[in-house]
Amino acid sequence: MEFRQLSQFLVVADEGHFTRASRRLHMSQSALSSSIRTLESELGVALFERTTRRVLLTPAGSLLLRHARTITAEVSAAQQAVADLRGLGSGTLDVGTVQTFTSIDLPRALADYHADHPGVQISVREATTVELLDAVRGGGLDAAFVALDHRPVGQGVHVLHTYTEPLCAVVGPDHRLATADGVGLAELAAWPFIDFEAGVGLQTVVAALFDAASIDRDIAFRIGDMTRLLRLVEHGLGVAVVPESIVHDAAVVALAITGSVTPTRHTALVCRESVPSNPAARRFVESLGGGSKHPILTDDR
Repeated sequence: MEFRQLSQFLVVADEGHFTRASRRLHMSQSALSSSIRTLESELGVALFERTTRRVLLTPAGSLLLRHARTITAEVSAAQQAVADLRGLGSGTLDVGTVQTFTSIDLPRALADYHADHPGVQISVREATTVELLDAVRGGGLDAAFVALDHRPVGQGVHVLHTYTEPLCAVVGPDHRLATADGVGLAELAAWPFIDFEAGVGLQTVVAALFDAASIDRDIAFRIGDMTRLLRLVEHGLGVAVVPESIVHDAAVVALAITGSVTPTRHTALVCRESVPSNPAARRFVESLGGGSKHPILTDDR
């Protein structure tokens, strides 16, 4: 059994699909399948149940998964410790984010980090909050920007910073509400609603907002891509509630949601540890809060 095989096994288990795993590993699907079959042959057990749509872990695969994560985490820690001694001349930084995170300019923050540490290999994964939290716990990600709903993030994850984002209503430029100064939830719910459904987080917060007011919505569209949601709103096919920062460059009209309290949603930066053991991740977290370019915004800002 080689470390390379374990690393490939982890990616296939993470993706649940050989094609996606091969793309992530930058190797052919046939080469990846051959490597996994060799590993299964060496161990004398099947690690995956292969179907036409995805692959699932067998009991033996689930057992190996726990050990493989421990082994790769230890190897990564050793590599990072050596990299730390060299002043971050090398190393890896694996960051995850939900699609709608805009509390900081993440691309710019990563670009500045890369300029300061060009030897560190950076990867970014976009996924749902549940997937990101699982990846942080399992060692697949050093840090992640996740959307919070009303539940705790759970064990094995530390919240390092939280961010508060105001929510607003959005309508098309030709919509009857486009010239209004603001809109109440009841008035907004009178129109077909476009719901953002990409895991927990924003979807849960918006649903709770209307449930608390005992207002039913007519959900006409359920969309998992924010750009497409805004395009549907732009063309007058419905209304939506989104973070204010999302609307900045979109061809839609943002309206304040009237009421006693401005609706908000919360996002967070999470890691496995309160102080990341990976020097590259630790330096990244420090860069977000250590200067005026990318200040960490907390709930008490």
